[in-house]
Amino acid sequence: MTSPAPQVNRLRPRRSCLAVPGSNPRFLEKAQGLPADQVFLDLEDACAPLAKPEARHTIVKFLNEGDWTGKTRVVRVNDWTTEWTYRDVVTVVEGAGPNLDCIMLPKVQDARQVVALDLLLTQIEKTMGFEVGRIGIEAQIENAQGLNNVNEIAQASQRIETIIFGPADFMASINMKSLVVGEQPPGYPADAYHYILMKILMAARANDLQAIDGPYLQIRNVDGFREVAGRAAALGFDGKWVLHPGQVDAANEVFSPSQEDYDHAELILDAYEYCTSEAGGKKGSAMLGDEMIDEASRKMALVIAGKGRAAGMRRTSKFEIPEA
Repeated sequence: MTSPAPQVNRLRPRRSCLAVPGSNPRFLEKAQGLPADQVFLDLEDACAPLAKPEARHTIVKFLNEGDWTGKTRVVRVNDWTTEWTYRDVVTVVEGAGPNLDCIMLPKVQDARQVVALDLLLTQIEKTMGFEVGRIGIEAQIENAQGLNNVNEIAQASQRIETIIFGPADFMASINMKSLVVGEQPPGYPADAYHYILMKILMAARANDLQAIDGPYLQIRNVDGFREVAGRAAALGFDGKWVLHPGQVDAANEVFSPSQEDYDHAELILDAYEYCTSEAGGKKGSAMLGDEMIDEASRKMALVIAGKGRAAGMRRTSKFEIPEA
């Protein structure tokens, strides 16, 4: 591991991860007022090659002068196979390091690429006098080689916070018969993305990382977005990219528990804490209404309660100690 004493935060809310072109000041201004959990300022696909050098400085300006309160601030740099990556990282991190939470690295194919970014970040932090290891890394999986190496990628650095599925480039890399990013290809009767999503999810969870689904490009089809986002949320993904303000509320809703589930999870936690206490009889299991709860129930409830708390939800029910 190359980063000493890392201080990354792998529990940041990331239900909605808003993509914003780094070369568009109007969009960068507007993004600050949207209710997205995360905003990533993009130097890669959203920036034309000739616009990238100036976009770096635009991003630095907006990170330093903008109001990003309540949002995780991320910059997506170009991938290591291009001539832009090192200058992206140096310019942005030297210029706005204290106001930056993560660097997103696209098209990650093996662990060495993550290690290289980790080393470069450490050098900049030491040179600039920043806290070493605070800036996290988000690794984007966009082709077959990256998916095959996803476990090693997830373990490559203590800075890694998330593993992200990049569907468009991935679909191209495996010759998938579809031009609609995020939708099922014609002719296949099941979910063509299930294996990909599950492999990313398993690598993320095995290393205490978050798993994020990529974009849905039909930006005005909110119902379609909800359906695709619901698939990832059902598996256990933490959030999804949003490309348009109209997708933000849908993502926040889909990746948050319902009020009923959140209340129930908090009740399970309270009931289990009570039943295992001295006052509750030191029992390993107990009844909550008509439901038996035990340690496994507590673990499941922690997941739902954690998502609800991260989303700022408030309880509408209260645990009552059962009468003897």
